[in-house]
Formats: sequence, structure tokens, C-alpha cells
Amino acid sequence: MTAQEFPAHAAAALFLERQQLTRPRGQKLGAKSLERFVSEVGGLQIDSINVLDRAHYLTLWSRFGAYDHAALDRLIYRKRVLFEYWAHAACFVPAADLPAWRRAMLDYGVHHTGWSRFLRKNAKLIATTEQEIRERGPLGNADFETKRPGRSGWWSWKPSTHALHYLWMTGRTLIHSRTHFHKRFAAAERVLPAIAGVTPMESTEFSRWHLRLALHAMGAATETDLRMYLTFPRTPATARRKVLQAALRDGEVAEVAIAGDRTRWYALAADLPELARHVRRRAGSPPSRGTTLLSPFDSFLWHRARTAKLFGFDYTIEVYVPGHKRVHGYYSLPILHDGRLIGRVDAKHHREHRRLEAKHVHFEPWFANGAPAPITRWGPIEREPALDGVADALRSLAAFVGAEQVLIGRVTPGKMKPQLSPGRQAC
Repeated sequence: MTAQEFPAHAAAALFLERQQLTRPRGQKLGAKSLERFVSEVGGLQIDSINVLDRAHYLTLWSRFGAYDHAALDRLIYRKRVLFEYWAHAACFVPAADLPAWRRAMLDYGVHHTGWSRFLRKNAKLIATTEQEIRERGPLGNADFETKRPGRSGWWSWKPSTHALHYLWMTGRTLIHSRTHFHKRFAAAERVLPAIAGVTPMESTEFSRWHLRLALHAMGAATETDLRMYLTFPRTPATARRKVLQAALRDGEVAEVAIAGDRTRWYALAADLPELARHVRRRAGSPPSRGTTLLSPFDSFLWHRARTAKLFGFDYTIEVYVPGHKRVHGYYSLPILHDGRLIGRVDAKHHREHRRLEAKHVHFEPWFANGAPAPITRWGPIEREPALDGVADALRSLAAFVGAEQVLIGRVTPGKMKPQLSPGRQAC
């Protein structure tokens, strides 16, 4: 059977829709909208870098605008709308999905054989750590004083840190709260009382759910996309392909073709009408209206090769690149305007001065030259409204992180700097 073909812009449009970027900064944050967003995209990534704000705060700001940080923390750590686990990397996932993630927890100790040597040598430590948490928790890493080995990297963790991680990943403990971003662990049933009575998904059902979750979040995807989007649990390629083939045979998943790409793509059968709807999108009607900046750890960017393929936007998280080799800056945030990625902003929050610095605003050459966007050709972009949108997004971001002033540094090309001038950016 010949795979149904769709243009790349249809796949890009559905991806924007599933990532809830059709109205950037236009939603209202609440328990239901928070759970709906994280359910749609599969997870809300957590990262410790704080040059601007924590990654999960920024990802939600891109959709919900300048909400109250404390209100979000209450939804997570008091109302328990979400809980911390592993999905792409460390993420918040919906508490409503506990039966699925409970399966991943139970399977973790069985399948992650890299722990076997540690477990043999440290069984007593793990038992003691768990007992301490149950009796005195919530506790953090600093509450355990075991010595760390004299090596660098992952294995430079002190043994109790490994024990804490293992107890968390196996679901015997969960993250109760954070103090200055440091995790504090408690017995799992204290964090999520429902865990004691939850019925875990069967392993085969979980694998199918996991595939469905990733395909829904992306709209259409290649096998590589599926591997790179939800990276946990790590599953051998043969096992992943077996699950995909079963879903194809059952008619839940369909193979599709993306024009100009020889790679095999897949979509949920229920999403074929959605892709067709975006094919019919008339010129001048982009699937997204508005401007925002995206965290480097946004789910929209989890597989950056996919972003390049669907939006013609090459992006690297340069925090991991040596300073002299950086092109766009330490913490550059892609600029999304009307469904197109038009540039990036290297931003820093100077907390002591209450100032947001846009160290370098770098626009894509096609946008600077007034050319059509690559791939996502939903009509021309008017430069002045786009620059006004960037200015408004910077004002909103400044208010969100608590800055009273925005300072614009270098702009490429320089002719666009006047429209982003400090005078226009007063908060």
C-alpha cells in the first residue's frame, strides 16, 4: 500500500499545534491547562542552568506568558498535578499518567543492568538510605555524608547519591520538593498516595502507550524522531521496531511520506485528517499567530535535527560548546514568530541589577533579507510587526523573571537594532 504523501509544512503545522504554540504566550495557566500541555507534549524538561530562569519555567512562559512562579510550584508540589520522573531527560510528567510510568519504574531495576555491580556492593546502603527517608524524610543529598570516590564525571557521585537516584528511578521514593533547586526525596506513597494502589500497565501496553504518546506529541515522525523525542526508557531498536510494526498491522499507526524526504514517516491513523487539514491551509494563514522565545530545553527542540528538517532552522545548545567556539551565545533562545523561527536571542538575567540583557539578537538571513521562510511558507512575514513582536516578548520575559529593564546588545544585522532599542523596551 502506497503511503499517503503530505508536504513538510503540513507536518510542521501539526507539530506547532501539538506543542501548543498556536497562540504563543496566549494561554492562561491553571491546573487543567498545565496538565493538558504536559500530557500533549509528553513531558516538561527540568534543567539546572539558571542564567535566565529554570528551563521548565521558561517553557511554560512561552505558552502562558508571565504567570506567577509560586502558583506553578503550588500546582506541582502541593496539588501534585505533575511529578518528577524521566521522559526525555529529567521531566515533570502528569500524575494522571502514573499507571504508565509506574510500569517504567518497576521495569527499571530489571532492565538497567548497569546498576548490577553497584547493587551487589551497596545493597545495605540502599536499604539504609530508603529507611532514613521513610523515617526522617523528605531528605536531600546533603543529608547523607558518605564519601565520594576520587574520580570525575557521573561516577564521581558519592555512593548515597547513586542510592538516591536508584530509589527514585525504581519508584520507591519520589521527589517531594526542591529547596534552592536541590531535590528532597520522600517515600513514594507520601508524595503520591495513589501509587500504593495503582495498577501498573502491562509491559506491552506501556510500549504501545509510549509510542502513541510520542507520535501524538509530534504529529508525524520518523523512527529517529521517535527515538530522540522520548528517550526514556531506553529500548533496543529491534524492540522499538517490533512495537511500531504491531501498531501498523493493527491500523493504529499509518506510514506516511513527506514530500522531498526519502525517510519513512509515521503518524497515528487518527491524525491523517489533521495533516490533510493543514495541507488545505490557505496562503497567508500560518498555524501560529504571535511571538515568543523558546527555552533551549523546550520539547519543541528535543530533536534538533527534526527542527532543521521541518523549519529550516539549525540550532545548537551552546552551553556545552567551549566559549571561543560559540556562534550565537551561551544561552540562545530561538525566536518563534507566526509559526516560523526567525532568529535567536542570547539572553542573561542580571538579578542584582534587575536587568535582562539581550546580549546578541541574531536574525536568520532569509528574514533579514525579506525572503520567504524555508519550508514553512505560509505567506510573507512583515518585518516591522515581527520586530515589534520580539520587543514585546522581551518585555514580557523581563517582567516574568523580575527584571525592570531590558538592555539590547549586539543585533545581527545591525540595521534592525533601532526597533529593539532600550527606549522601546522600558518595563
